Amino acid sequence: MKILNPATHALIAEVSEDSASSVRAKLARARFAQPAWAALPLKKRLDTIRVFRTRITEMLETLARTLTLEVGKPIRQSRNEINGLLGRIDFFLAEARRILRAEKVYTDAKSKLEERISHEPLGVIANISAWNYPYFVGGNVFIPALIAGNAVLYKPSEYATLTGLHIAALLYEAGVPTDVFIPVVGGPAVGAALLRQPVDGVFFTGSYATGVKVGAAAGRRMAKVQLELGGKDPIYVCDDVDVKAAAAGIADGAFYNTGQSCCSVERIYVHQKIHDAFVNSFVAEVKGFKVGDPLDDSSYIGPLTRRPQLDVLRRQVADAKRKGATLLAGGGIIKGKGNWFEPTVFANVDHRMVLMKDESFGPIVGIQKVANDAEAIKLMNDTEYGLTAGVYTADEKRARRILAEVHSGSVYWNCCDRVSPRLPWSGVGHSGIGVTLGTAGIATFTRPKAWHMKAN
Repeated sequence: MKILNPATHALIAEVSEDSASSVRAKLARARFAQPAWAALPLKKRLDTIRVFRTRITEMLETLARTLTLEVGKPIRQSRNEINGLLGRIDFFLAEARRILRAEKVYTDAKSKLEERISHEPLGVIANISAWNYPYFVGGNVFIPALIAGNAVLYKPSEYATLTGLHIAALLYEAGVPTDVFIPVVGGPAVGAALLRQPVDGVFFTGSYATGVKVGAAAGRRMAKVQLELGGKDPIYVCDDVDVKAAAAGIADGAFYNTGQSCCSVERIYVHQKIHDAFVNSFVAEVKGFKVGDPLDDSSYIGPLTRRPQLDVLRRQVADAKRKGATLLAGGGIIKGKGNWFEPTVFANVDHRMVLMKDESFGPIVGIQKVANDAEAIKLMNDTEYGLTAGVYTADEKRARRILAEVHSGSVYWNCCDRVSPRLPWSGVGHSGIGVTLGTAGIATFTRPKAWHMKAN
């Protein structure tokens, strides 16, 4: 399998791709190794993950450079992602013992009855990860899964294969057995082969279209399924904000990682009283983003990781223009080597346009004027997705009222594009099912076992 640099299309590496038979063999290895891993004292598993954390910090520059080369993420953002993983690891390490310990929930001295709950590992899980944040979305799964005593068949995206292999090597150095965490390498055919295996859980991050197929395949085997899918994340800017500050924060939320985040801001609704001022500030902010070599510390916008996404963005631009939107910045492919698209801003958009309905996953956003809060709420909810949504306002009560009416797994007041290890990460509608992060994101890798214990 050839791995290409999305900034230049240069060949980075060639790696061996798995076959259906090698995937079956890897499952057999994991199935055999998992009970011994689960039987280890929890402290030993936690200590292993602590060593993994240390190895990440020691290898940070190498890991960041590899990530930038294969996915095109600007190098400072690659460092940010890897450093951000450390806080998530710390959360899992701090909370796992409390979440995983057995609970005594009832005792009756007269009948000598005791009821307990233990938390058993699922067994062997398939972790089909994403390329846009492989340390984040992968780490949300394989770290608590390993802590809980599971074995993991880890399929990195074919666009982040080298990063996936780095992760495996560091886990092995930390003491995770090679048959407890096993990378599965390849593209869609290899993913399909993995889904045919009788695993105990499938944890997938990717698009809604692929998620439907993953869920159907796993459901036939009665495996636990979690799907972290896409978003069409809205922000509403009220008429009482500091316009310049709001524009700067929202522009970063829309264009960070070149807009390739499931929680990137993809739709902006602005109160009519400040609409023009906000648009001017927003466009000025976007035009100040440096597009350039992702290995350059000063670059903010890099290439798209996947070349086919260029056509998605080009179609959205053409559709918006045809239906009357006003192009204020960008709007086209940057000619030359690599997968480059200009940071693009439209005003005078509406929901007839695919730009405001379909996931973009790139450096493009539409801004729509609204008359009041009620119209904004209606438009924010006019979507099949429900991952994140936010509001910018000086009034906390106003923010709470608006966000309470928005159908979304995460909501933001005066911030956006943010994920915390302390809070559950989940979606509504086409944004997925299940939970990662938070304490629920540890428990999800276990099944509760009910104990009815009666003494003679």
